[in-house]
Amino acid sequence: MSKKSYLVFACCVMILSVACVSNYRENHEEINPGTIYFDYNVVGDEENNIITVKLQYRIGGPNGWTWLIPNHGKVEFDGQLIEADSSKRNGIWYEVIKPLDEFEGQHMIVFTNSGKTYKEVFDFDVMSLKTKVPAVIKRGDLVFELEGLNSGDHIRVLLTDTAFYSRGIDRVDTVKDGRISISRHDLDNVIDGPVTIEFYQEIQKELKETTIRGGRLSISYGLRRVFELRDTVIVSPPRKPDRKV
Repeated sequence: MSKKSYLVFACCVMILSVACVSNYRENHEEINPGTIYFDYNVVGDEENNIITVKLQYRIGGPNGWTWLIPNHGKVEFDGQLIEADSSKRNGIWYEVIKPLDEFEGQHMIVFTNSGKTYKEVFDFDVMSLKTKVPAVIKRGDLVFELEGLNSGDHIRVLLTDTAFYSRGIDRVDTVKDGRISISRHDLDNVIDGPVTIEFYQEIQKELKETTIRGGRLSISYGLRRVFELRDTVIVSPPRKPDRKV
């Protein structure tokens, strides 16, 4: 084996070794439960029609090792006891998957450990498009009407085409009167043809009841539509009735 080949092989082994390092601590009894950080994530999209709730408890802070709740502790979502799952890469987590049409409204997460209970209540409003997006849209100022949002809410807007070199659109917009607007000038970054537009509501807030380390709740929900962008839209003239012989 040449020196160069050996170095490449050594680097690969090192990368694999790091990737396989456990992301959780098994000796949970040695951990002070008062130093656990709460990491709650709620993720979903209209296309898959499901919402995933993923709860993790981390040692020391948001980037710490994930932690297995001891036998005398537990975590519940809307009264449902959640069992732990784990992998080398993602560590330990507690997960619930719900259909989208059953998830709108208020929810509660209850974590109990060492005789202490921490509750977190949050609301989930389903974002939707009020009007249907046409199959073909003429290049110009575009306005999309959204429901389930309040004026002042922030939405990430992604608009991409099929060109490798195109910059597209990736920005955070503010909802105004239930609308998100994309100007004709913004569309200069997009070529004509098939276009995908995505809207993501991304919310992150601090939890109300936690240990001294704190915690966060992150909510992400997305919509996706595909249409064809053109400089002009060709409308076929109405067909003339057949002449009777």
